[in-house]
Parts: sequence; structure tokens; C-alpha cells
Amino acid sequence: MYRGRMPQAIAGAPSRARVARIRDRLREVYGVPLMRPHGHPIAELVLTVLSQSTNDRNRDVAYLRLRDRFPSWEAVRDAPGAEIEQAIRPGGISKIKSVRIQAILAAITADPRDPGHELSLDWLPRAPLGEARDYLIALPGVGRKTAACVLLFAYGLRDVPVDTHVSRVGTRLGLLSAGAPFSRLHDEMLALTPPGQELELHVNLLRHGRRTCHARRPECDVCALARMCPSRGAFTAP
Repeated sequence: MYRGRMPQAIAGAPSRARVARIRDRLREVYGVPLMRPHGHPIAELVLTVLSQSTNDRNRDVAYLRLRDRFPSWEAVRDAPGAEIEQAIRPGGISKIKSVRIQAILAAITADPRDPGHELSLDWLPRAPLGEARDYLIALPGVGRKTAACVLLFAYGLRDVPVDTHVSRVGTRLGLLSAGAPFSRLHDEMLALTPPGQELELHVNLLRHGRRTCHARRPECDVCALARMCPSRGAFTAP
């Protein structure tokens, strides 16, 4: 149960020293994530759609069933919607996700920058970062977080996905503005992240949100960041 004051964002942008202290403490607890860019932007787009309103296990089962059933993304694009829906059913809300996946694939195919209108996003890492981000956000149902996932995980480009865990932990720590829209939170997160540490901060803040800084009952008494968190003590057990 939440009692007392609402957590407040620190006035002004957080200092580099403060961000470094938080990063170092998270590193002590969770280590430095080792994830090389995988180079498959369409796969990342589909995975992100499948991850909505489900857990990682169900997302992965749905993705593997989709890839086992269809030999290529072109086959996924052109298949009857009912077949896509059946393949991804373990991921939940499969009707909505199947429509979204096929709409994204159709939009990519229609892009005139792809020679022969092939189903490819190989041009993304060669484009200016802002252009690549804007293109992804313009795809059906794709927002800033999904675009950031593609840019960071597929190509290692400078962007930081802000999901519910990252936004919650970042807000409670005073790194991000409380109540700000996710578009602004992405800008703030990117501004405070040192170049080259995008993946580390995203993954470790996410891990901390999942394991300790829970939405309703954060474990402040065992939190490794408690001493530097302006929100500590704002939550108590019912």
C-alpha cells in the first residue's frame, strides 16, 4: 500500500556523478549484460508485438511456433490471418497481434527505399538515427519503445527502451519526470545515459524493477539502491 508522499523527480537533469553511482550499484548486483546486436530488425519488431500483455515465456513460445510454421517473413505477411492467429495463440490476444504483425510486414514491403519492394530493413543502420527512428514509429502500431528495441537490440544503435519497469524505477530514483508521457521519458532516459551504456542501463533497471522495485510492494528494506533513492520509505506493507 502506498502511504505518504508521492515520489518526486529531482529538480533539473540528474548529474553524471549520480547516474554513474546508480549504474555502478546496479552493476554490483546484476553485473554487466553481455548481449551482442543480433542484426534481425524484423524479428525484433515481431517479438516486441508478441511481448505485449504476456510474459517472456509465452512470447517466446508464440514466436517459435510462428517461425516453425512459416519459412519466411514474406510467408507470414501473405498467410491467411487465421493461420497467424493460431500460430501465436500462446502469446495471448492473438487476433489483435496477428493483424498488427501482418500490417507491419505489409508496410515494410511497401517502402520505396527497399529495392524491388523486398521485405527488408537492412538500410536502417546506414540511415541517420533520427530518420531510422521516425520510420519505425510510423509503422502500424509501433511506438517509441518498440522502435528503441529494434535500434538497440538489432543494431546496437543509441536508444534506450523505456518500459513500465524502467519508467517506474527511473521515476522513483528521481532520474525521470513523474507523470511524464513515455515519449518524454525516452528523451530523458537517452539524455542521461552515457554513450555505450544504453543496453546496460536498460537491462539493469528492468531487472531491478522485476526483482525488487515492484509496482505495488517494492522491497525497499532490501533494495541495493535505497540509500540513494528519494522514494524510499514512501511505501509500506498493508
